[in-house]
Parts: sequence; C-alpha cells; structure tokens
Amino acid sequence: MSEEEKMQNIEEQALIAEETPDAEVSKQLPADVSADTDADVNADGTAAAPSPKKGFWGKVDDWFGITKSGSNFKTETVAGVTTFMAMVYILMVNAGMFEGVIGGADPYGAAYIATSVGAIVGTFLMAFLARMPLAQASGMGINAFIVFTLLNKTGLTYANSMVFVLIDGVIFLILTVTGLRRKIFEAIPAGVRHAIPVGIGLFIAFIGLQQAGVIVDESSTLTTFVSFNLLNDPSFVTYANGTVGGILPAIVALIGVVIIAVLSKKNVKGAILWGLLGSAVLYYVFAGIAVGAGSQGAIDMFHDISLSNPIDAFKAWGTDSVGVVFYEGFNFDQYLSTGTNSGGSLAVVLITSALSLCMIDMFDTIGTLYGACSKGNLLDKDGTPIRMEKMMLADAIATCTGAIAGTSTVTTFVESSSGVVAGGRTGFTSFVTGMCFVLAMFLSPIAQLIPRSATATALIWVGVLMMSSVTKVDWSDAAEAIVAFMTFITMLLGYSISKGIGMGIITYIVIQVCTGNIKKITIPTWVIGAIFLATFLLT
Repeated sequence: MSEEEKMQNIEEQALIAEETPDAEVSKQLPADVSADTDADVNADGTAAAPSPKKGFWGKVDDWFGITKSGSNFKTETVAGVTTFMAMVYILMVNAGMFEGVIGGADPYGAAYIATSVGAIVGTFLMAFLARMPLAQASGMGINAFIVFTLLNKTGLTYANSMVFVLIDGVIFLILTVTGLRRKIFEAIPAGVRHAIPVGIGLFIAFIGLQQAGVIVDESSTLTTFVSFNLLNDPSFVTYANGTVGGILPAIVALIGVVIIAVLSKKNVKGAILWGLLGSAVLYYVFAGIAVGAGSQGAIDMFHDISLSNPIDAFKAWGTDSVGVVFYEGFNFDQYLSTGTNSGGSLAVVLITSALSLCMIDMFDTIGTLYGACSKGNLLDKDGTPIRMEKMMLADAIATCTGAIAGTSTVTTFVESSSGVVAGGRTGFTSFVTGMCFVLAMFLSPIAQLIPRSATATALIWVGVLMMSSVTKVDWSDAAEAIVAFMTFITMLLGYSISKGIGMGIITYIVIQVCTGNIKKITIPTWVIGAIFLATFLLT
C-alpha cells in the first residue's frame, strides 16, 4: 500500500489551506478543474477546448470535463485500472478480517460482497458527486479497530459494530456540512496526530504477523518469534479445524513482504497486489512439496479446498450482513450480559468509540485528499484540494452506506495517487475503477483461495509505510515525545487504537498542566480528554 503520502503534513496542510489564501500552486488549471464549477472557460477567461467526441461520448467528455482537464479517455481508463490494481487487495484483506465475526454459512463471502458494495458506492460517489479521480473502500486501520477492539475486547456483536460505523458516518456528514471538522481537528494535540498513523501501522503489522504465525503466544513473555527449527519441531504444515499451522504460513508471509518491498523499490504498480498473489502461489507450491514429502497436514489442507458458486456469497451477504445494522444492531443484550458491563459503560463505549472512529476517519481522509490531489496538481489557488467539501461529503455518505451493507468505515484510499500519477484527472477515472470493483464482486470463490498468510503480507507492509510519520514527532521536545510515545505504544501493546488515542490526549493534558501551560489546552481538548478518562475509569 503506497502510504508515503498518508497522514503526511495533515494538520499543517489543512491549516495552510484554510488560513493562508495566497498560497500558490505551480500551475493554473482550467476553471472546471481549479474550482468547484462547471464553467466552460479556462482560468485565464478564454473558452475551454470543446470535446473532440460527438454524440454520447461527447456528452460524457463534457460532463466529466475530460478534455477541459487536458486528459483523454484512454488516459482516464488506464488511470482507473491502475487505481483498481493498487487497491483491490482490500477486498481479500477486509473479508479475511471480518470472516471470524460475521457468522453464518459463508462469512468470508458475506464480508467480501459487503466490502465490494462499500467500494463501489464510495468510488461512484467520487465519480459522479465529486467528479474526482479518487477511489474509496473500507479503510485499513479502521477495520482493525472494529474487529480487534470493538468486537474482540468489549463483548459487542458484529451487528452492534455496524451501528458504530453508521454513527461515524452520520457524525462525519454533520461535521462536513457544518464545517465543524476543523474544530475537532485542532483539538487533537500535534503529538497525538503524528502518532496516530504510527500506532495504527504498528498495530496492523502486529496483527499481520500474528495471523501469519510469525509472532506466536508464549506464556512467560506473552508473545515471541516463531521457531523455524525443524529439527526440534518437524511440523512444516499442520491442519486442524480448517486452520493451517506450522511454519509454512510464517515463511510465506516473510517472503511476501520482501517481494512487495522489491516491487515497490522498482516502482511496480500494484506492488501489494502482486506481492499478495505471489505469496499465495508460493503457499500452494510449498504445500504441494509437503504433500510429496508425505505431510498429512498438507494433504488434509488440499482435501478441504473447494470452489463455491459466486452467487452463494451474495446469498450469505443478503442473509448475514446487509441491513443487519437495523434489525440486530441495536440489540446490546450480549454486551450487557458480559462481565460487569452496564448501560453506563455502554454509553461511554458508544461515545468514545464513535469519537475514535471519527478522528481516525477524518485524519485518514484529509491526509489522503491532500496527498493524492497534490500528485496531479488538483489543488485550487489557495492550495486546497478542489471540490474538497464534495469529496468529504462523498466519504461520509459512503461510510453510512457501508454500514448498511455490513462493512467498516469507507474512506478515500491513498492508492488513488497511483491513478492520479498515471494521468487521471476527472471522475471518469473513478468510474472505471468502480466498474472494475463491480466485476470483482463475482470473483469471491477465487479470492477465498488466498491464504491468510498472503493477506498478512499486505497488513505488514501497510505497517511499514505508516511508520514514516514517526519523523514528524519532535523527539527533542520531551512533552511532545512522551505524548506521541504513549499514543502509539498503547495502541500496540494495549491492542486498542482508541485507548492509544485516549492515553495520548490525557498525557498531553497532564503534561501541560504540570509545566504551567494550562492555557494551551483548548476547551474541546478538555472535553475529549474527560470522555476518554471516563472510558478508562468506567469500562
């Protein structure tokens, strides 16, 4: 996942874009591109070039503004396919993450279709509402927060978690329409903002290493690195209850990460996808060799492989996923019957989790929009991404739609930068990407053959790329350093993204009070800190 632009200069760029109106861009764009307008004139007032196409395609050209932007259908199509190739891995990764929490006869299929629907709706919104060459899908990091924090740690159900996603979408929608998103953005200390992507990256990588069996349980140290000593334990492949064990998954995952790194270094488009698919091939090659060597685990694994009808995935989605937010989501009996949970603790979890989801979504979206749009000079004269509000609106609507479909928060993917770099300048690029996602919906049986050790390579690589934000922390400033450190170390070792954010904000408040800088703490920061403190004390 090409995350170098993700979360980079988020707060600086946002504030510059909104506070310094005379920020300049390197090149003036046509009026239809440089502002949220459909005027058929260029920035210098001259008439925009008419479409060379006639009839239907001429109308499509004019509506998207392809010729006006200096692009053409071929370039836009190639850019759309490029974006799809760069981010299609999310269908498999997200389905693998939600497979264990949905339930039903085909949870993977249900999650795969739900993820596809979220990506299709979000990307088409970018195409037809914002008319921008960006694509959306279930966000990495947010999906981990939902599965491994909301579900695995609290007693909430999958349906309950979709309520949280829906609330996130509604809040983001309100913040976008009212313009309040900037107030919340400014209330988060710089140290926490810088640490959030680092913490999420470490958290996701840790999950990937666990799924691949590279990091395993150990009684005395809680976790340890897997042993590759075949002389001590000759189990190269084990198989029980549908789960493949032994050192095969670990070997495949580590090789896969190296493959992605090499391809990325060589600027190969879709490096994550090719690394993931290459890892899957190695997985079956190594397992086949194990079969030849007489491994019963490998034999049992191949014996259980079967291809299902792609329509079965749609049936599972219709039964166990779509709409579950409404007919099961508001039933919190399982949560209330778990441990000492109560209505009060549910309210606190609801508020803090919705706040965490919204912050993660907001930082992710803003950082991605600035990063991706800057790649193609899709900025206005003030340095702000053109049609910013419409893109944010598309993001919020897509998240609400994703919750109804049964998937985690839908957000703009930084992989869209690959399509922008390939020449995409209009919503037609997004339209092509969306159509590719439509076709991919019918490939769930093939996608289901991708082993978890292969999808784990994507998780680990995302962690690698998100670490870049650690350089933004001012480590020479003890106050900022401890705030950032407590944020991402709590995310990683506490296995909770929301608690990491909360710990960072509380640490910031305590440090400022103790150093006589209490006036630097804004009222919104006090409020958010109090909410998280209540979370730690009451849940």
